[in-house]
Amino acid sequence: MAEEENIKNNEAVVEATSAPAASKSKSKKAKRIVNAGAVHIQATFNNTIISVTDRQGGVLSASSAGANGFRGSKKGTAFAAGVAAEKALEIAKKNHALNSVDVYVSGIGLGRDAAIRAISTVGIKIDSITDVTPIAHGGVRPKGERKP
Repeated sequence: MAEEENIKNNEAVVEATSAPAASKSKSKKAKRIVNAGAVHIQATFNNTIISVTDRQGGVLSASSAGANGFRGSKKGTAFAAGVAAEKALEIAKKNHALNSVDVYVSGIGLGRDAAIRAISTVGIKIDSITDVTPIAHGGVRPKGERKP
């Protein structure tokens, strides 16, 4: 008899502890307010990728020409880069109150200038523009014996 009561009490304890865990709802993550950030533009011949970050490099929003419905050779155009930049920056401005950015441009595609122009049309102040395209220098000396 006493064992049956203990079993019933243990079951009640198990049910009581598991019930709140199952009904626990996830709280919505608070939106960060970021006044100043950075825009990283990677412009290739085939696509243009825009990433909006905070000063430490945490991504706030991102977009690309391909993500905005452009396919094939149209992804590499200046118009597609402008559309991608506008979308990424509108999201960052709306969700994180972004109002000034430093721009870092990498690559030699057609979307370089168009993406920078799109930043100013959204209404975000550009503090600086830096070209971070890697420059080839011939590389290191190849392994093996020198040839005369």
